[in-house]
Amino acid sequence: MTDTSIGRRTVLIATGATAATLAVGATLPEAPAPTTAADQQPAAAAAVCTLTKEMTEGPYYLDGQLVRADIHEDKTGIPLKLTLTVVDDDTCAPLDSALVEIWHCDALGEYSGFVGGNGHNEPDNGRFLRGGVLTGADGVAKITSVYPGWYRGRCIHIHIKVHTDVTLTSDGSFEGGQELHTGQLFFDEAITTRVAAVPVYAANTVPRTTLAQDGIYDDGGAASGLLTLTALGSSTTDGYAGSLTLGVETS
Repeated sequence: MTDTSIGRRTVLIATGATAATLAVGATLPEAPAPTTAADQQPAAAAAVCTLTKEMTEGPYYLDGQLVRADIHEDKTGIPLKLTLTVVDDDTCAPLDSALVEIWHCDALGEYSGFVGGNGHNEPDNGRFLRGGVLTGADGVAKITSVYPGWYRGRCIHIHIKVHTDVTLTSDGSFEGGQELHTGQLFFDEAITTRVAAVPVYAANTVPRTTLAQDGIYDDGGAASGLLTLTALGSSTTDGYAGSLTLGVETS
């Protein structure tokens, strides 16, 4: 199990000198500051990059999953379109050709390969709601799925791994490489409350653990995997787009 106490490192872009200059400028005119080499650096170099917190892999990981952009298969549920950007947490540089792999339960809280673990019977192909894609030169991985359900003792979440230097295999999977990050993605509780009322999710007979009650999410926001969610339409059933920038250690 990965230690969940790993801290966050940030690149600081504000200094006390900046604050002092602003205070003086309120009373005295200032000559234009000379342009420096730092002023001409790319915007990414001035960004604040955060190390995304590592979290437990959990009991439901399966090796050898497919490299594919759509993992929902025949699972019903509210559409979820994920845009995950992987960057080096020290430099903010995007990671090209990193494999972003996710897996999560369905509306009834069941994982493929482990169906029945949350008390519901359904077909199990060992593959649904699992898979990953390679990032592009911009560090972006886009994956289509459905909004997860929940299982006993955990809030709604998605498991995630980031790998580099993988080899794609003839059966559509991957092998080898280096695992850079293991974590989880989380969902805004107000949105989840609306989703949980939709019939396909309401059929889940297990009591739902909220984000605040969860024993793994630490209220750390985006640095702890909290997604930014945007509605895809005017109704909850139209689905959501979820986005997050993952800052990972590359060395």
